[in-house]
Amino acid sequence: MAGFRDFLMRFRPVGLPGPAAAGGVPADRTAELAAELEPQLALLQETEAEARRVRERAAAEAVRRREAAGRTATEIVDQARAAAPRVRQQSAARIHDATAAEAAALLAAAERDLAALRDRVELRLPALVERVVAEAVEDLSGTDDGQWEGGSPRWAPGG
Repeated sequence: MAGFRDFLMRFRPVGLPGPAAAGGVPADRTAELAAELEPQLALLQETEAEARRVRERAAAEAVRRREAAGRTATEIVDQARAAAPRVRQQSAARIHDATAAEAAALLAAAERDLAALRDRVELRLPALVERVVAEAVEDLSGTDDGQWEGGSPRWAPGG
């Protein structure tokens, strides 16, 4: 790749064709170009040095921030580890309370179902007792020979 100086040489002034002017010293175009560009190149060197200093400061700041972030992360992890037993205990207590409430609700529902079942039994039991007694009396009265039908009462096993 061509250098900056080669690029500038493309635009160098050329003389008119013909004989050289008499009595003059040929112009040193290279020295003129160098003298013309010297201040700008010096400014570029200063800017380059400033950019290098900015990069160095940024790199140092990045290292400082990484170290600070590492310390902060370590502190957060240490705090989390220290708080973990307390958080576990609180979570377990909440779960226990929720489970106890659910168990109490289930127990209350079971007691309501039991009460409803007892009410149905109390309503139906007298009629059922009456019916069983009537059938037992009928079976006990038996036939004319004093025997039950089939040799055993209907309510007996196999009857």
